[in-house]
Amino acid sequence: MFDTLLSHIQNKVDISEEQKTELQSFFMLKKLRKKQYLLQEGDVCKYLSFVSKGLLKSYFLDEKGSEHINMFAFEGWWISDFNSFINQEKAVLNIDAIEETELLMITREDYENLMLKIPVMDRYFRILYQNSLVTKDYRLIVSNSFTAEEKYTQFAQKNPDIIQRIPHNLIASYLGLAPETVSRIRKKISLK
Repeated sequence: MFDTLLSHIQNKVDISEEQKTELQSFFMLKKLRKKQYLLQEGDVCKYLSFVSKGLLKSYFLDEKGSEHINMFAFEGWWISDFNSFINQEKAVLNIDAIEETELLMITREDYENLMLKIPVMDRYFRILYQNSLVTKDYRLIVSNSFTAEEKYTQFAQKNPDIIQRIPHNLIASYLGLAPETVSRIRKKISLK
């Protein structure tokens, strides 16, 4: 269970065997069934969650009840409503499992204590946050300047391992496209 997390951490920072052992005490394991919520809008996000196995989506609902996907999280990714987690305010996002999922979860208090007890983890999370900002900036550029086909192609190229695991209507929501548009693009690409 912790192997995926430890591998992810070691790809970013050096961590000792003693720190690896201590790190495990900060996390709890949670399993989700397909379509089970991790977080619902209006609740306070109590955990920052690392995906050891499975696939989740983070999204909000508009006034018509339409789902707008903010992100997908699969093995090796972190997920939360970060504003809610850090500021302990009501969440604006929903998070639920697309597949059966196994998570390693850390509370806000344990997150803060982790940084104090294992200082290299502060650097690890800083690297993640920097990468997240770069990704969000790029996603905004793609959203505002790419054609529908370019959006889909770029998503497929960046996510070849998971694109087959995500229903095309969810990909459409993530890309801000109609499901029919994604179906048409997929058909066009398959004919090439």
